[in-house]
Amino acid sequence: MLKDDLVNAFVTTRSFKWDPASGFKLASGITSPYYVDCRALMAHPGPRHLVARLACETLRGLEFDAIGGLEIGAIAIATAISDYGYRAQSQREWRTFLVRKEPKDHGLGKLIDGAIVPGDRALIVDDVLTSGGSVITAVRSAREAGLKVSHALVIVDRNEQDGRARVEEQDVTLLSLLTIADLQAAMPRAG
Repeated sequence: MLKDDLVNAFVTTRSFKWDPASGFKLASGITSPYYVDCRALMAHPGPRHLVARLACETLRGLEFDAIGGLEIGAIAIATAISDYGYRAQSQREWRTFLVRKEPKDHGLGKLIDGAIVPGDRALIVDDVLTSGGSVITAVRSAREAGLKVSHALVIVDRNEQDGRARVEEQDVTLLSLLTIADLQAAMPRAG
């Protein structure tokens, strides 16, 4: 039920686009007829709540201390999951962090900002998985900072470019709330 609600939220917020004629250039450089815009989705409180709730159900039984990922996409996801876990799951204290693409050139010059401690068990989050590059970058940076990373969660797995296999080569279990097939199935309903 929650999964169907999330698929419908992609449709109603127009966060899933389909253009078979022109397509969309992805971060990997490849053109795809589909575009998944999780930043637009996460800008809406209802869908943000659905993502957090479905993520918490998906993560049930996993133990971790902090949630984060590569800037900017992971910020809203990590915060939504952390907030929902605190409110709805006996005040779980999942702290958040973000991995910068480059260390800051001022202040402490950190690559990772947030409430982390070396040895923390960290969950890496991202919006869309295509090639896996963003997740892998976040995993490597988190591990270099002394975090223990065994799981990553994405909102949508595009099931392309061996993204899942590339992430799992890092000894990380990848979880996804939806796949591109779930969103494609909603297209006829969307008109």
